[in-house]
Amino acid sequence: MDKVVASAAAAVARIGDGASLAVGGFGLSGVPTTLIRALHDSGARGLHVVSNNCGVDGGGLGVLLAAGRISRVTGSYVGENKEFARQYLAGEIEVELVPQGTLAERLRAGGCGIPAFYTPAGVGTPVADGGLPWRYGPDGTVAVASPAKEVRAFAGREHALELAITTDFALVRAARGDRHGNLVFHRAARNFNPLAAMAGRVTIAEVEELVEPGELDPDLVHVPGVFVQHVLALTPEQAAEKGIEKRTVRG
Repeated sequence: MDKVVASAAAAVARIGDGASLAVGGFGLSGVPTTLIRALHDSGARGLHVVSNNCGVDGGGLGVLLAAGRISRVTGSYVGENKEFARQYLAGEIEVELVPQGTLAERLRAGGCGIPAFYTPAGVGTPVADGGLPWRYGPDGTVAVASPAKEVRAFAGREHALELAITTDFALVRAARGDRHGNLVFHRAARNFNPLAAMAGRVTIAEVEELVEPGELDPDLVHVPGVFVQHVLALTPEQAAEKGIEKRTVRG
């Protein structure tokens, strides 16, 4: 089945108001910037985003955030995004902060059909005990707090119950992909993109290099096409566009 779509606009056309999205990327590595911009242009709002971080000011998911299109974020890191921090502290957005490894496993579990799992991460802290501020009120008080999680002991060590994550859609970026949706990621882009791709009910992948079926070594495929519904081939200019989070100079 040829899953290639003609344009970014066509790829995200089904994503409507209030949709949940798993979005790949680690910092600015492997971020599906072309699909994010197309989603911005579509006008969809009230989005629930699951991603390691929410981009930076003016880049990645920061584009949707600055436009007020995101209502809830599940992630690990506020990062260098000042607008994200401002909206969170002002009570304009709901934020569920999750330990990074736990977030990765929640996405993987969702993609594998595992509804929940136990982990020692966060036990004895507000992550498990509850009370983390998900949303602040206008006066700075906590309007919505995280609930307490079930805790059980295994082999004499306490573990908290974490629920798997599945989303309506997933947006990811791959280094290479074929028309059947098989994907290969490069270095740090492999951190969260495969997990996001698995967790989405409808996964849309932008690929820097589109190849024909059979050209990818099956042993090197990171996400098989069964998890991917749509493939967008980037132009050379789009493929070359890769943001740098912090520029440094070494003498």
